[in-house]
Amino acid sequence: MTHWPTRSADARPGTARGAADGQRRPTGRQWRRAGKWHSLDDTGSGGALPGQRRCTADVVVDCAVYDEGCRTASLPPREALEEARRKGGFVWIGLHEPEAEHLAEIAEAFGLHPLAVEDAVKAHQRPKLERYGDTLFLVLKTIVFVEHERLTATSEVVDTGEVMIFVGRDFVVVVRHGSAPGLARVRRALEARPEMLRHGPAAVLHAITDQVVDDYLDVADAVELDVDTLESEVFAAAQGDDAERIYQLKRELIEFKHAVVPMARPLQRLSEDPDPLVSAEIARYFRDVADHLSHVKERLVAYSELVDGLLAANLSQLTVQQNVDMRRISAAAAIMAIPTMIAGFYGMNFRHMPELGWSFGYPLMVGVTSVLSALCYRAFRRNGWL
Repeated sequence: MTHWPTRSADARPGTARGAADGQRRPTGRQWRRAGKWHSLDDTGSGGALPGQRRCTADVVVDCAVYDEGCRTASLPPREALEEARRKGGFVWIGLHEPEAEHLAEIAEAFGLHPLAVEDAVKAHQRPKLERYGDTLFLVLKTIVFVEHERLTATSEVVDTGEVMIFVGRDFVVVVRHGSAPGLARVRRALEARPEMLRHGPAAVLHAITDQVVDDYLDVADAVELDVDTLESEVFAAAQGDDAERIYQLKRELIEFKHAVVPMARPLQRLSEDPDPLVSAEIARYFRDVADHLSHVKERLVAYSELVDGLLAANLSQLTVQQNVDMRRISAAAAIMAIPTMIAGFYGMNFRHMPELGWSFGYPLMVGVTSVLSALCYRAFRRNGWL
């Protein structure tokens, strides 16, 4: 039998040595989880070389048949579906950034609705759950943390991708776009738990959704470090204008919220609304995922409020600093006004003026000017203007 060509899920990523830690790190889009660097390349997101046209096999990450919770075969999509229906199991196929003609072949074999197929090809969809006949279509926004040494006014903190999932009675079709991390780890974890896989496609749907929300928690932890660091720097002794950095972080938080907040409604439907494709047992698992999502939402609200407070505090600090600077300038101008006034009097070209003919006139004026300037300086220092 000719083996169906699928991309390796364990391909070794390209690496580059980090300047700071001396460790080898993957190049390209990358993030850190559990002390390890990850990139899109380490989950089989390669494909045809630049300039080459990809065939359907190039976009298929994996295609396997599962029966009684065990993986039984790896076949082309049509043959896999026939085998799954013959055995009473299901087929799980993963695709990475397919084009219209690629997904059209899959859609014809699996009976996918054209509107859902169009959404899966174009991507850039809002998280949602829709039913097309006997098929559920779920759109998830994924979030990855973009590693950076220091938050700047142009730093990218989070990056988004998309996962579209078609769920039928005997199939699961998963389409990934953008920076969505590979799902090979989810597949391996499920294959190690046949008791979960026995629940069929709904178990796969739960596992992917659970992993996406767990990634939200990891990214939230990383973003919290940026928020804490920025908070420390805003209130540090060496104050500067951090408004642009704060605003950039706020924009990144908004992007994060756009992925998290709309996902609540689909999870609520999966956990509460009866559905023939989602058993009561799996619905309980979706309730747990919904709880984790609520936790992420609460953290994002707290981060957003804190960043708003930091922006207000930074603007207040700038205003206070400007007032302090103006007081110092005003105090210096007042001190300089004393010799300027005296010199102005004696710079007039009048013929008869007091002390002009006196030998001690000049020392007297210098002494009076110095004493008055010193008294003015002392008064300003005592009042905190200098």
